[in-house]
Amino acid sequence: MSETHTDASGTRTSGQDQAIRLARLRGASFGVVVMLIVQFILGMIYNLYGTAPTSTKSIGLFSSPDLALHVIVGALLFLAAVGQLVQAIGVRHRLSIWLSALGLLSILGAGFAGLGFTGSGAAGASLGMSLAFAVALACYAILVFALPSSASRASTTSTTLCSSPRSPRLGPRGIVGT
Repeated sequence: MSETHTDASGTRTSGQDQAIRLARLRGASFGVVVMLIVQFILGMIYNLYGTAPTSTKSIGLFSSPDLALHVIVGALLFLAAVGQLVQAIGVRHRLSIWLSALGLLSILGAGFAGLGFTGSGAAGASLGMSLAFAVALACYAILVFALPSSASRASTTSTTLCSSPRSPRLGPRGIVGT
């Protein structure tokens, strides 16, 4: 019962290959979730112990070690989110493509809000960072739970998510022998 799919290059892949790719995509989603949590912790450390910018005095992005690390992790998050989206497009899994795209946009939004915050110290920019972080975290967390964790579970899940041809032994209600 091997189901075949057509990938982005037009070549046919087996259901097991698709299952492996979906499981890898789940692993990448989990990695982005971990990075987002680290980013959140670094932001909170700076918020509690760093020098906040004011409307008359901006701060440099590398003015303190924790803020510098926050900026670097943010850049790495952007790269990871782009890689996640490319991988989702390659797998051709609609939910993954949409949530990866929304997650990437949220990470970009949080980054631009962060740049605005370091320049002006505006509370709205800080709120924008927080909300964009929450949306990004939700997107990637949903993918962690929606995608299969292993290739054996993925082969049954991908059949359910894509198209589920009925077994010839199943009756109209999906019951064997009816």
